[in-house]
Amino acid sequence: MTSLELSRPLDLAAADESVGAEEMDPSGSDPLPRHVAIVMDGNRRWARLHGMSEAEGHSAGVDAIRPIVEHAAERGVEALSLYAFSRENWARSEEEVETLFSLLEAAIRRETPDLVRQGVRVQILGRLHELPETTRTSIAEAIGATAGGRRMTLNVAFNYSGRTEIVDAVQKAMADGLAPAEITEEAIRLRLYTADVPELDLLIRTGGEQRISNFLIWQAAYAELYFCDVLWPDFDPSVFDAALTEFARRTRRFGR
Repeated sequence: MTSLELSRPLDLAAADESVGAEEMDPSGSDPLPRHVAIVMDGNRRWARLHGMSEAEGHSAGVDAIRPIVEHAAERGVEALSLYAFSRENWARSEEEVETLFSLLEAAIRRETPDLVRQGVRVQILGRLHELPETTRTSIAEAIGATAGGRRMTLNVAFNYSGRTEIVDAVQKAMADGLAPAEITEEAIRLRLYTADVPELDLLIRTGGEQRISNFLIWQAAYAELYFCDVLWPDFDPSVFDAALTEFARRTRRFGR
């Protein structure tokens, strides 16, 4: 599961709309984000810096995922969403796309037993019906095997687009028979791919770029943004913790 040079520290909201832990959690407990998302950017640049092929860069990106998943679960994060493959990525070369699909399938089969052991539930965000049958089969097996996980939800965004997600949610609302006046923000939220996980608190992008590239654009409306220069294959638990520390320093008001 790797990124393809995809796209909160900036806030999507205005500076004066930027939520403190005490406002977010009246109990005064540690301001840990419940839901963290990561745009895993920089595999290809990392490969070039190390004189490697793009395929080797994506493979290194896959290797970087497991320690972050384990660490996020240990820290008590309830949901971790990773941007692995966007619908726009189909424009990449056929060879690169095939490499990514092969890496995804191999990673799912290899990591599923350990995810079950850790109590991590896997969900795929995106249009699965557009994926090859072999990939859909691997995904279905992983989803089924990890369905009982209660420690953390791992959302893997694959063949994903934030705009497409909103379109799909509106179409579901219409298919459910909702009248135009009944298609509210809540009606759409309940039909998003992420409907059963907490609201997004923190969105991290690696690799130095400062954009979210069509990732969780509805969910990120009031999320904190954290950008770092570290290329994804070098992103480790210490960098993840730095993002959590920065999150704890933020004051979030949700427009209030």
